[in-house]
Amino acid sequence: MTARTASRLASLVVALAAAGCTTYYEIPIDTPIQPKLDVSAFQRVLVVGFIVGGTDEVDTNLETVRLLRSQLRTKSDLKVIEADAIPLVEVAGAPRVKPPEGRAEGAAGGQDGAVPKRIRDEKELEAYEAIFANVEYWKKLGEEYQNPLIVTGTILFTPHSQSGFVQRDQEVYDQFGRRMSQPVRTYMERRGFILKPKFMFIDGRTGATLYSETFREQVLYNPQQNTPALSSYFELMDRLIPSFLGTLSSQKIRGSRILLK
Repeated sequence: MTARTASRLASLVVALAAAGCTTYYEIPIDTPIQPKLDVSAFQRVLVVGFIVGGTDEVDTNLETVRLLRSQLRTKSDLKVIEADAIPLVEVAGAPRVKPPEGRAEGAAGGQDGAVPKRIRDEKELEAYEAIFANVEYWKKLGEEYQNPLIVTGTILFTPHSQSGFVQRDQEVYDQFGRRMSQPVRTYMERRGFILKPKFMFIDGRTGATLYSETFREQVLYNPQQNTPALSSYFELMDRLIPSFLGTLSSQKIRGSRILLK
């Protein structure tokens, strides 16, 4: 008997066995996923604040602190510390630019007479990230709140537009007057937002960074759809929350298996 013949016979046996089955059962199964970070040494968590950039339509520092604290209260065993969100851009010491031409030194604010830059892109955001390497700062902050796990990082939330062909369903009627859906490709410019957060987890006992992870999500809307920036922010954060929580606590993925009888 050749290997091909044996394979065909085996397939036939499986098909006959399946055909003889009159009942099947769908069994729900929860698959546990271990957390990325061991937080057993901590009892408390402090979502302290973020260095943020992009659009001014949303206070992403305050909104992110509120959102993450809310999620951790219900989906983490750690006690969430309630404290004011820290404006890390000010703490980090904003990079300075020279005052506009024609203005006298000292007239633009700041000791060196320079103007604080507004963060608009990733390159400008990187100039502030040195604060995360300041072990003494985070250690001192941890001592103030009884050595918790500190959650911080950067968030860039920027407007975005993209042109191209988009496939959409269009209702048409056939020769008998029956309504049906037909795919149509249309060229359009869509607008939306890109969200790029970098979550950092710092040991409040030592000030050392334990883990960090960067995400990127975007959403685009049709021209006739007017979606507020805040709604887009929450829509994008909703996609990231499971991954964020998976860093600190075990999660479960729900699925199912089919049993034949």
